[in-house]
Amino acid sequence: MISETTTSTKGTNIQDKDVDLKSITIDNEMYYQISNSDAIRPFFMSIVSDSNHWMFISSNGGLTAGRKNSEFALFPYYTDDKITESADITGNKSVFKVHKDNQEYMWEPLAVRSLGKYTTTQNLYKNRYGNKIIFEEINHDLELTFRYQWSSSNKYGFVKKSKLINTSNQSVKVSLLDGIQNIMPASIGSDIQNQSSNLVDAYKRNELEEATGLGIFALSAILVDKAEASEALRANVVWSLGLENPKYLLSSLQVNDFRSKKSVQQEVDVKAEKGAYFVSTEIELAADSSKEWMLVANVNQNHSDIAKLSKLIREDKSLSEKVNENINLGTKKLVELNAASDAIQVSGDSLRDTRHFSNTLFNIMRGGIFDNSYQIEKWDFKNYLVNANKKLSLIHI
Repeated sequence: MISETTTSTKGTNIQDKDVDLKSITIDNEMYYQISNSDAIRPFFMSIVSDSNHWMFISSNGGLTAGRKNSEFALFPYYTDDKITESADITGNKSVFKVHKDNQEYMWEPLAVRSLGKYTTTQNLYKNRYGNKIIFEEINHDLELTFRYQWSSSNKYGFVKKSKLINTSNQSVKVSLLDGIQNIMPASIGSDIQNQSSNLVDAYKRNELEEATGLGIFALSAILVDKAEASEALRANVVWSLGLENPKYLLSSLQVNDFRSKKSVQQEVDVKAEKGAYFVSTEIELAADSSKEWMLVANVNQNHSDIAKLSKLIREDKSLSEKVNENINLGTKKLVELNAASDAIQVSGDSLRDTRHFSNTLFNIMRGGIFDNSYQIEKWDFKNYLVNANKKLSLIHI
């Protein structure tokens, strides 16, 4: 559910499109919308969390992400320019075959290759706390809207929620291929990826647990320059919820087959190829209805973690709700962390309030917050003062 609440227009006309900034409410949460975001040059953003997630993402969808530091990456850790340039091969990729009026239409939203085929509008949304981002394309010809959201969960990892909306007054059948590309295996640091990416590709192994649809992305062996065995015992994982009986792909090798209207085959074990995780199925959308699904990814998982996750996917029917609850809990904790440093400012200018929240957030990311509000131990402060200002300490201590 989207409703417009307040509007702050920065009305620039670029390439015959009005680029505006608006305040929008989505699912009872405030977002800032940049309308016609494709009409401006790509820009770089950071998506934050209450935990150890990090994500740097371009407004064209290219991204890098991981947990803790660059050594635990989900997507390759590159510089801004490379991330922006890799939007077509890294991160989200969605392709739809739309069956409507006895015809079949191929639609690839938020991708350069679809430019000019349809009359579309692209919008970008970021929530006021900076931990969620939504990419949206409205296809006015097909009367369909596709949007996907990136958010994070301390317990489950990174969450990509996708939603396809039929805004027409007739039902439509859609064959979809949706997922993420260029998934890193665990145990590859940023230096190795930057210096020896081709060698890293040769050691990649992508496996599917067919019973749960869990994708496991690891190395066939650790990269070492010694004549000794070195087993890779950690993996990055991706799994999905919300689609009935989909096929799973673990690479991008069949994406062009899908574009060419060929059938795709499920992939179970793919070696020496860049990792990807796609779900493919057919859905039918009634008039004025929508379909939602999610992909969840995490890094640096061991055998025990994967076994527990597989059991959870198999047996927990409320897993989707638990993922959403953990995302909301992360937002609540993020606000509490910032509130401990007086980030909650309410003035007549909501944009300034959000800017203050963001500035405070990055300050506490560098310096932390007090353990107990603004109370500190007297002995600790005395020891600090003796070293920091001896003259002042002689007077007051």
